[in-house]
Formats: sequence, C-alpha cells, structure tokens
Amino acid sequence: MDPIKYFTFSMIISISGIRGILLNRRNIPIMSMPIESMLLAVNVNFLVFSVSSDDMMGQSFASLVPTVAAAESAIGLAIFVITFRVRGTIAVEFINSIQG
Repeated sequence: MDPIKYFTFSMIISISGIRGILLNRRNIPIMSMPIESMLLAVNVNFLVFSVSSDDMMGQSFASLVPTVAAAESAIGLAIFVITFRVRGTIAVEFINSIQG
C-alpha cells in the first residue's frame, strides 16, 4: 500500500473544502457542506495512518467521525431553523447583526 496516494487524495479534498468555504459566503447551509468534506479528509487520514502503522486506534476514530458530523449537522440545522424563523433569512450578510 502506497500511503502517498491516499494522503494526496486527502489533501485535495481538504483544499477543495477550504476553497469552498472561502468562495461561498452567501448561504450558510452551503457553507457547511465543505466542512463535511474536510471531515471526510480527516477520516481518510485516520484510516491510512491506521493501516500503515497496523493499529486499530485510527479505525476506531474513523468510526466516531460520522457521529460527530451528524451531531454537528443536527445542531447547525436547528440554528438555521431558529435564525430563519426570527430573521426571515439565513443569508450570511444579515447574520452579522446578531448580538449575544
């Protein structure tokens, strides 16, 4: 197994996720999709390190990443729904007026 190919694939996914966040700053739900792809890149890294070092710890972490991603998506969706009910929009340029 050549881990360099997998690390390159993971790096490409991560860079495209960062690029997706930086280029799309209008809609919050669409901004959350590149975050999920960056979590996928981290998951691939966990699996490659686990297989290359012959250790099961990376695979156990890789099984926990989708759980964290699902929780993050559920909390984010709840925030979007509440923001849409209060403000009437979820556009990023109007979110900066929220004050804690």
